[in-house]
Amino acid sequence: MARVEIYTKAFCPYCSRAMRLLSSKQVSVEEHDITLGGPKRAEMIERASGAATVPQIFIDGVHVGGSDDLAALEHDGKLDSLLAA
Repeated sequence: MARVEIYTKAFCPYCSRAMRLLSSKQVSVEEHDITLGGPKRAEMIERASGAATVPQIFIDGVHVGGSDDLAALEHDGKLDSLLAA
């Protein structure tokens, strides 16, 4: 199973949506809560090529984007193969 990381903030509906989709795939997710900022927020921005919105999702170290991007991968039938890697 692929390593999945997601940077989130409290009360973020897009974060919740992404987490629900990943949970429905029975994927173990490493969640980084950046609600209060700090070094994890800076790490996220660096890893996501300057993207500062949440969620930011990485599968096996590859940046796949945010909630809409994750949903598009699912819609296009590409998410399962990424998660199975």
